[in-house]
Amino acid sequence: MFVPSVGMSVYYGSKHVTNGCDVKPSMATSPPKLNITGHSDELYTLVMTDPDAPSPSEPRMREWVHWIVVDIPGGTNPAQGMEILPYMGPRPPVGIHRYIMVLFQQKAPLGLVEQPPTRANFNTRLFAGNLDLGLPVATIYFNCQKEPASRRR
Repeated sequence: MFVPSVGMSVYYGSKHVTNGCDVKPSMATSPPKLNITGHSDELYTLVMTDPDAPSPSEPRMREWVHWIVVDIPGGTNPAQGMEILPYMGPRPPVGIHRYIMVLFQQKAPLGLVEQPPTRANFNTRLFAGNLDLGLPVATIYFNCQKEPASRRR
């Protein structure tokens, strides 16, 4: 449990992402417009994961990491930070997947952080622990499911 202490707004196009809302994979192919509050002398790390990979009933690849950005100055957005793992849009193969964005306040600049060897079986808690990030300061999650294939005539 944590108490949110920093504001984080997320938009995919004109859609404002709120906890538990539905986002279509086609809307989320590019990174969201994400802004964080906070002071410019504070730095943040953003992690986006899918805890339901490959399926909610059998999440054996939990967590699938979609994005990691470090050294984001407060009052800005991830483009001002250092991307450790490039953004990968949601591609849920089956079922409704949750996608979670977690923001941590850093104690100091992190600089080059080793990229995870694979996107599968990532552990946000362990990652945060290894970098001494402490508890999250903001989170947002949304739901996403595979879109029906378009029918061509």
